[in-house]
Amino acid sequence: MITVETLVKSFGGFKAVDGASLTIAEGSITGLIGPNGAGKTTLFNVIAGNLKPTSGRVLMQGEDITGLPPHELFHKGLLRTFQIAHEFSSMSVRENLMMVPAAQTGETIWKAWLSRGRIREEERALAQKADEVLDFLTISHLAEEKAGNLSGGQKKLLELGRTMMVDARIVFLDEVGAGVNRTLLGTISDAIQRLNRERGYTFCVIEHDMDFIGKLCDPVIVMAEGHVLAEGKASEIMQNEDVIEAYLGTGLKNKVAAQA
Repeated sequence: MITVETLVKSFGGFKAVDGASLTIAEGSITGLIGPNGAGKTTLFNVIAGNLKPTSGRVLMQGEDITGLPPHELFHKGLLRTFQIAHEFSSMSVRENLMMVPAAQTGETIWKAWLSRGRIREEERALAQKADEVLDFLTISHLAEEKAGNLSGGQKKLLELGRTMMVDARIVFLDEVGAGVNRTLLGTISDAIQRLNRERGYTFCVIEHDMDFIGKLCDPVIVMAEGHVLAEGKASEIMQNEDVIEAYLGTGLKNKVAAQA
């Protein structure tokens, strides 16, 4: 579904992404791992249109989408979440979900005055869909809660719920498990798997929790120093000496080998 070809993103003389090439297959849950500073989030930002690449291309099902802004990619079904959730804190959880779909009638002042019946009809449909999403995510009890009052894990579920309010085709999840307790992490994992299995979502997941990655992702892609270091099943990746060295350093790698 997504093909990245020799992508480079430079900040001055520093290459955060340095010739990375990879493929995210349609229908997969692909893991993207690597040490801090490997270029993972920068790669996400380029693919999702938050940053323009220095060179290289991004293709979505053969279409060149390099450098397209996020709102255009949104309409193509490419969505992303962030390490720190971006909720409308003073609005309810249900209202946060209802905000997502584009081209709502009430978005323009003129139609807000002349099309009140249509707006009420749209809002009823959106509220019903939002409640279905909340039920799917098992957080219906939070529908009227202010989004700013949610825990970190609940905010991550809310962000996942936003992707369900539109026809998402591929979703990029940036450290979805960061700061989330194990119970909620299990809920998030189950929701991702169900969306993949039942609704055909394709996912690419940045995460440092290898238990989470091992349970959820196949394949797993490893980045280091801005380029792709390895790719394979999680069990294979965790035995790869180059990956161990990238995470732990040569000295620790040799110590691990000696202990083994």
